[in-house]
Amino acid sequence: MSTIHTREHQMFPVLTPAQMETARRFASGAAVRFPPGETLYAIGAHGAPAWLVLEGSIDVVRRDGLSRDAVITTHHPGQFSGEVNQLAGRPSIAAGRAGPDGCVALPFDPAHLRALMVGSADLGEVVMRALILRRVALIEEGGAGTILVGVPGSPDVLRLQDFLGRSGLPNLVLDIRADEEGRALVERTGVLPEELPLVVCPSGPLLKRPSDDELAACLGIVPAIDPERLYDVAIVGAGPAGLATAVYAASEGLSVMVLDSRAMGGQAGASARIENYLGFPTGISGQALAGRAFNQALKFGAEMAIPVAVQGMECDRSALTLLCTGDRRVKARAVVIASGARYRRPDIPNLEEFEGAGVSYWVSAVEARLCAGEEVVLVGGGNSAGQAVVFLAPQVKKLHLVVRRDLAQTMSRYLIDRIGGLPNVELHVGSEIVGLEGSRETGLAAATFRDRGNGTLQRRAVRHVFLFIGADPNAGWARDCVDTDAKGFVVTGSGASPLETSMPCVFAIGDVRAGSTKRVAAAVGEGAAVVSQLHAMFAAQPARAPN
Repeated sequence: MSTIHTREHQMFPVLTPAQMETARRFASGAAVRFPPGETLYAIGAHGAPAWLVLEGSIDVVRRDGLSRDAVITTHHPGQFSGEVNQLAGRPSIAAGRAGPDGCVALPFDPAHLRALMVGSADLGEVVMRALILRRVALIEEGGAGTILVGVPGSPDVLRLQDFLGRSGLPNLVLDIRADEEGRALVERTGVLPEELPLVVCPSGPLLKRPSDDELAACLGIVPAIDPERLYDVAIVGAGPAGLATAVYAASEGLSVMVLDSRAMGGQAGASARIENYLGFPTGISGQALAGRAFNQALKFGAEMAIPVAVQGMECDRSALTLLCTGDRRVKARAVVIASGARYRRPDIPNLEEFEGAGVSYWVSAVEARLCAGEEVVLVGGGNSAGQAVVFLAPQVKKLHLVVRRDLAQTMSRYLIDRIGGLPNVELHVGSEIVGLEGSRETGLAAATFRDRGNGTLQRRAVRHVFLFIGADPNAGWARDCVDTDAKGFVVTGSGASPLETSMPCVFAIGDVRAGSTKRVAAAVGEGAAVVSQLHAMFAAQPARAPN
């Protein structure tokens, strides 16, 4: 059963009279009366407040395909509207209309909603849980949010689905081969096959085969960045290390900007299940962990610019300046490099041709559905690879695990034992992939791997290969300003603080830092530690006027 059925009382709580009195203190304005049927907020509306119903009711609706609406719920007195987009003023995914008797409601804009969550711990917990569960339900139910019209499983549909999924945004794919509504839209607009997929944003614009950045702009998820504003700290990277820094820094009163070129979560966000992270004995997916941290950072007022890639840094001025895509500039008193690592690509001649067309560097629910019941290959012997095997194997016919060394040298014991108990996993130790067959248009058809010891080749007819062979540091944009080691990892410890780089006021944490422990818990710990070092650095600097 979906979240909306199993946790409805938490998704749509009714505040007690005492809680309503507490909430009134944080409202952003006076109560507003709406006549029956009037729209309080529309789908795609920017900065729509959350509304606390005092009298009457609010009917909440979402999209149901391209041309229909579906009722999500009706809020009555003591209930409030909104989901996590209301925390940051992002465009609304649903719409709210006054019920048959109209309504009287109190508004809570993003700043006042965050103030309520911080100022009243008990009530804040109720509200935050409800907002998060509502987003989860929108994702589960489908239909809401962004609609992709094209061929499921095609490279661009997969790319956009991955971007939306990693960003925690609900979406629906309409197959033009089977869905009449989607096919009619394509015919009506005269879209050519090479222009697919079509994307319908919640606010209405229609995009043809957009890039991730173009889709983000249409969705309104990237805030306008004031090039003259001076932040206390700019964090490059929204993985566990960067998000931990954002939570601790923002909760302690620092102004924070977080930038990431892709999506929240970093490499950890692609982990199907993390079982050795403290406090989660039954495990948690990397995406769920990242989503919680992301919302926690928003709660304390951190600003998120995702996807916005940092291309360079001006490091010869009094204020550090990050140079970003779209001619954006971010100025900050301190910069924290938490940009992690990029997926390592094996030396296979035609690899690029199949990326997104059969070759993936992560395993999500989208990929698992595509290869259900098929034979697949997964390459890699680290913990991320092990987690992917455990998640994927029960859903496929057979999984070939290709590794160069014995698993005991690279993988945690609990994962090795679990893989050993999977009957459809065949282990190929001392092997590597050397060839891929197929085409970009039709997708991957086969893979050949070679025994490194005796040179024998083995060809398998597979349509899906997953690569988990490690990563290289993602610090090229900062190398003109900070020292790196021979492998490109950022060197720390040469400044006044252990995590400070060779450039004053620039710090490095997480996987991008030379000598770091490649564990989620270590990254989070460094995120907390760097904030302490930032405070010490700011305390030693001359006082400045508020920005």
